[in-house]
Amino acid sequence: MQEEMPVFKSKTMQEPGMKKRLWKSLKQIQTTERNLFGNTSTAVIYSSINAPPSFKPPKKYSDMSGLLASYSCPQSKIYYHNSEEYKIVKKMPSDISKGYLTLRGATSLV
Repeated sequence: MQEEMPVFKSKTMQEPGMKKRLWKSLKQIQTTERNLFGNTSTAVIYSSINAPPSFKPPKKYSDMSGLLASYSCPQSKIYYHNSEEYKIVKKMPSDISKGYLTLRGATSLV
């Protein structure tokens, strides 16, 4: 006697009688909400929800390699990951270090 293995999922990967779930893009959600609620500022919609500020400090990444940076140069304020990058930062001219800071969005006080 050969036992039949239990079937956990139907062959169509959905329960009989259930409709297939259609996913909406963000643009479709915003358009639907705009049509339902109009341009009222009192309605709470998907795009009007603001997240509270984070209690965790922001992560710092190396300006040169993109790795997690544990250190920053005290003179140029450039973030670096290890001692090899620090050697490069120390030899770097000031105009290039300012370029790295502007790419990161930090203001240069030098």
